[in-house]
Amino acid sequence: MQRRFFAFSCVSLALAFSATVAAQPVTLRVMTHSSFSLPKEHLAQFEKDANVRLQITKGGDAGEMLNKLILTRRKPVADVVYGIDNTLLPRAMAAGILDNYTGPASRRKALASMGDKADANGMLAGVVPVDYGYVNLNIDKAWFANKNLPLPTSLQDLTKPTYNKLLVVQNPATSSTGQAFLLATIAGLGEQGAFNWWKAMRANGVKVAGGWSDAYYKDFSKNGGTRPIVVSYATSPAAEVFYSKEKITASPTANLFLDGAVFRQVEGVALLKGGNPAAREAAAKFIEFLRTPGTQRELQTSMWMYPAEATAKHVEVLQQHAEEPKTFNTLPTAQLHANARRWLQRWNAVVLK
Repeated sequence: MQRRFFAFSCVSLALAFSATVAAQPVTLRVMTHSSFSLPKEHLAQFEKDANVRLQITKGGDAGEMLNKLILTRRKPVADVVYGIDNTLLPRAMAAGILDNYTGPASRRKALASMGDKADANGMLAGVVPVDYGYVNLNIDKAWFANKNLPLPTSLQDLTKPTYNKLLVVQNPATSSTGQAFLLATIAGLGEQGAFNWWKAMRANGVKVAGGWSDAYYKDFSKNGGTRPIVVSYATSPAAEVFYSKEKITASPTANLFLDGAVFRQVEGVALLKGGNPAAREAAAKFIEFLRTPGTQRELQTSMWMYPAEATAKHVEVLQQHAEEPKTFNTLPTAQLHANARRWLQRWNAVVLK
C-alpha cells in the first residue's frame, strides 16, 4: 500500500511539475524605436492572455534602431521588430533582416500600405502595417502672431531672408522623421529641385537635429527653443491639447501642409530572421495583438499615429485637432529602394559638409 501511494505521489508530482513547466511564459524579445508606447496595463493583459513575457528594447530613433538590427543580423538581438516604416523598408529589405509573416493581420486590408497603392492589404516583405501618420511642418502660433509674420505658403518662401533661421529639421540618416521629410521634398519638387531647395535652406540657416525629440522639445520655440517651424506630425497639435496642464480647446501649434512637405509614414511590425524559433508563436501573437481593436485605439493617444486597421475609428481628440491632409507626397517603392542611400549621401554633402 505504501509503495502504491509512493508511486502515485511521484506521478502526481511529475505531472504537477510538467504542468508548471508548460505554464511558464515564453520570453519574446521585441525591438522598437524610442517612441513606442502603449499603456502598461494593456501590455500586461496581452502578456497574461498570450502567456508571453515581453522583453522590449528601445533602439533609439527608428533609423538608429534599424542600424542596430543590421549590425547584429548574424546574431539577432530580437525576435520581432516594431517601427520599420516605408522610408526605412528599402534598407531593411536590402539587408535581408526581415522574415515573412502570413498570419490573419497580414491579410486584412489596411488603410495605409507599406508599399505601392496596388498593395491592397499593406503587406510588403512581411511587414504588417500597424499605424500611419503624416510628417509635415508644425508652427508655433503665438510666435508668428507676436512677430506679426505671415506664414510661409510654399517651400520656396522658406528660402527667403524673412524666414532665416526659423526651421529645424531632423537628420535623415538617423531619423525616420527626417528621412520622410527629405523624401517629401524629392517627391514634391523632383530630385534636382529638392536638392536646390536644401542648398538654399542651408544658406538660410536651417538647423539639423539628430532626431524628432531634440527638434521638438529642445529647438522648437513652443518648448523654449528658437525655431518656430519644426518638422513633426499632423497629430502633434492634438497631442498638445491632450497633454496640456490647463484645459484648452485650441492647440498652440498648427499644421502647415505645404506642397512638397507632406509625407505619409506607415509603421509596421515584422518577424526578424534568425530570431528564437521557440518564440515564433509568441511573435505571431504579438503581431496580431498590435492590430486588435484595443491596441488600435490605445496607440492613437500613446504614439499619436492613426490606426492602420480599416475598421478602427479615430478617437475624439484626433477627430477635432488632427485633420488628415488632403494630399501628400510619396514615391514608388522601387524608386525608394534604388535611390535611398544615394539620396542620403547627397543630402549630407549638400546640407552638412
